[in-house]
Amino acid sequence: MDAQQRRALRVLRIVHELHKQGYQLLRIAPGMSASGCHWRCAITPRSNILESHGAKLADEDELVARYTSGQDNEYFGWADAKHDDVKELAEKFTRRFPEIMRAARGDDWNYAGWYVKMLGYAERGMFPIAYADWYEEPDPQFLALSGFESDLPMPPPGDVQGRREA
Repeated sequence: MDAQQRRALRVLRIVHELHKQGYQLLRIAPGMSASGCHWRCAITPRSNILESHGAKLADEDELVARYTSGQDNEYFGWADAKHDDVKELAEKFTRRFPEIMRAARGDDWNYAGWYVKMLGYAERGMFPIAYADWYEEPDPQFLALSGFESDLPMPPPGDVQGRREA
């Protein structure tokens, strides 16, 4: 696994750590940049995830923390996080995104279980992708994985019916 993948995995592990702390309503909306060079991951509460697709944002601007692999180890743009471990990053996330954390408090065992399964794929270098400039549309039954045919089921649905109007 290269440095970019290790850092992306660290972001996914932050969410897992927060799930263990009682924030199971925290969700990811992962994807690829238009160039295909950078993996992106938005972290948001379930209240900002589409019911029709459990890994897509309903509102791009509401309660969203963003990471892109282009940030290297300046997670979420934090210059003071370069040497932090997952627990330290989770603590910073909790302090720096209090509104997201308030909305993410609660149990969602279906999603937390799905998340552990997804994390197993990511640990083998197969990262989840909900959006990209696809050559061919992925199978809607499964969440796409970077560079691999996927058998990862779609995550449980979010709370939002349709996209919110700006």
